[in-house]
Amino acid sequence: MTFLPLLLYYLFINKSKMRCRRLARESKREVIIDGAVGIFAELGYYKATTALVAKAAGVTQPYVFHFFKNKEELFMAVIERAMNRIYDTFAEVEAPADQLSESMGDAFMRILETHRDETLMVMQAYVIAEPEIRAYVRSRFSFIHDTLKAKYERAGLTPGDAGAAASKFIGMGLLITLSQVLELPDIVCFKDESS
Repeated sequence: MTFLPLLLYYLFINKSKMRCRRLARESKREVIIDGAVGIFAELGYYKATTALVAKAAGVTQPYVFHFFKNKEELFMAVIERAMNRIYDTFAEVEAPADQLSESMGDAFMRILETHRDETLMVMQAYVIAEPEIRAYVRSRFSFIHDTLKAKYERAGLTPGDAGAAASKFIGMGLLITLSQVLELPDIVCFKDESS
């Protein structure tokens, strides 16, 4: 084999190995985040420890710190994944203006069914005093509101009505999430039951 084909073969093999290592690293990071979701959801941010997260993920505590410099960064990763899932879900919904809220509401309920703990953790993030977490959650909710407003505008609502619809939708989502956290499903009522 000449030098150039041998070099190309070597580079291809190394590139494949590096890609496998990167995928394995990303997978291990996700396993840690998965473990963190359960611990944070059960104990809350302040009572959760990285040692408990490590145990839930089946890794050592130093290994958690290999991916995350501290508990706050780990919590941020969990919240980021949850917020991205919520955003992606809403972004995929296409419906006429008169059906948009209901369609996105159905999509949100599916997220609550399939990723309940992760979604409920977003509710926890509202009350955490750490400035970085608050700033992140604030910026993501502002972004989601702006995205929903634009979605309502594309569906045919005026900018003022679109902003109100986006705010109302987010408010209803927060109420639904709160009802889940408090295990009070009766506080969410979409119809006038007197009629």
